[in-house]
Order: sequence, then structure tokens, then C-alpha cells
Amino acid sequence: MQDPTLFFHYCPKLIVFSEDKQSILMARRAGEADYDGVYTFIGGKTETTDGTLLAGLQREKNEEIGTEAKLKICYMMSCYQVWYTKKNGNIAIYQGGEIKLNPGEYDDYKWVPLDEIEQHAGIPENPPAVRAALRYLPILTDDDFVEI
Repeated sequence: MQDPTLFFHYCPKLIVFSEDKQSILMARRAGEADYDGVYTFIGGKTETTDGTLLAGLQREKNEEIGTEAKLKICYMMSCYQVWYTKKNGNIAIYQGGEIKLNPGEYDDYKWVPLDEIEQHAGIPENPPAVRAALRYLPILTDDDFVEI
């Protein structure tokens, strides 16, 4: 029998917009076999012990950029799916607090202006995911977001 504590599913990556919605947070992967040195969105796998998707997203956020960084997320909306093992698309708005990268996963981060996303693509699917998220921003209200 397989150990159910080892089961997981992929949670969506978070497209984190700056408070003014003019830049997105990109973090450079460190030590990962497939994406070492590549700037990408934060996020990762949820685990059976998380209990809910929101709890998994909060755990991933805390592990990857620290507990002090505050985000408002629209976590039930998937804007864009890519055909590799992870999917992009949940929208988050940075609310403040210090970003502290997990050195086991990331070694740098930057806020990339939206008009420069093509030059900082990292993974080829990143720019289309951002463009898809931008279509939703104008129709979202505060009620669509949850703070983590």
C-alpha cells in the first residue's frame, strides 16, 4: 500500500503583482534540476497535510518568500494552463512585508515591469500567463481576494 502522506497535487503558481500592478515578482530558482537559474513565479506542490488549496498556497508562499510578505490572492481562478507539470495562473497582489527567499529554492528575486516581461521570460510560458492574468485584473474586486 502506498503512503498517503506522500501523495500531492500541483498547486497553481502565483503571479504576484506589485501593489501598483505595474510589475510582477520573479524569483530565480536555485538547485532545481529542470529550472536551475531560471526566474519564475512562486508556488509549488500542495500536500495532503495542507487540508485545503488555500492552506497549501499559504504554506508555499511562507516557505518560498517568508511569512512577513503579505499577499492578497485570487486563488480559485486559473487564468492560463501550461503543458508541463506545473500550472500558472493564480493572481496575487503584494500587500507589503519583507520578502525573504528560501535559500534552498531561490537565490534572487526582482520586480519585473510589465512592459519588460518578454525580456525576462524565464520559462517560455510565463509571458502568456501574465497576459492572461492582466485580462482579469480589471474585473476583480476586493471580495475576490483572500489575504495570506
